[in-house]
Amino acid sequence: MLDVDRFISHGYLKIESAFDRELGLRCREQLWRATGLDPADPTSWTEPLIRVTAMATPDFTASANTDVLTEAFDVLVGHNGWRPRLGMGTFPLRFPSTAAPPEAGWHVEASFHDAEGPRLSLRSRGRALLMLFLYSDVGPDDAPTAIRVGSHLAVPKVLAEYGSDGAPWMPICEKVVPATENCDVVSATGRIGDVYLCHPFVVHTGTAHRGAVPRFMAQPPLEPTGELDLEAGHPSPVAAAVLRGLTG
Repeated sequence: MLDVDRFISHGYLKIESAFDRELGLRCREQLWRATGLDPADPTSWTEPLIRVTAMATPDFTASANTDVLTEAFDVLVGHNGWRPRLGMGTFPLRFPSTAAPPEAGWHVEASFHDAEGPRLSLRSRGRALLMLFLYSDVGPDDAPTAIRVGSHLAVPKVLAEYGSDGAPWMPICEKVVPATENCDVVSATGRIGDVYLCHPFVVHTGTAHRGAVPRFMAQPPLEPTGELDLEAGHPSPVAAAVLRGLTG
């Protein structure tokens, strides 16, 4: 049973063995092929970060739609509140490196775009959850995503200042990142098949890879069928967290 209260207060849940390890290994093999690199030759891993945009093979689609995950989506977002994923993406693949991690920095994920760029809105248009799918074992030295516990609760009051069209992404980050710097931090470690389901407003960052084995992870959104219903008599846990942030 999912710990809904923990999701509302902490902003994330770790679902262990959300998809089968053998399925995850097949997906990892496909990612290696997409990079064009040799998994047996570390000298070919010359870049600290490689992005693979999307993978739509049956294996990736299966990993995103297991019974464990779809049941969790129903609980956290609401039945009929989300769209099944047809494939997987994007993949920030991090490789061992002594250099500072590229594209790292505390932020909230944008949820939609307009002509002026990425944006967020109080009702989280375009994103029901931020999800982290582990396609490799990830230890503390293997560039785990860092999550500020409870940081999602600081975002609603900032977004409430804006209308239904939301706000540009960068100014929101510039406000909520300093406001959450005293939050506890957890690392999204785990094994192949583990999935982190995060509130769309959670503050997080990439970290340096000081290990030996590349970290293969997908960071897709769970897309909603509509915007958050903040007036519902029984709001979803995602909406309930927003309401707590507004009143807390």
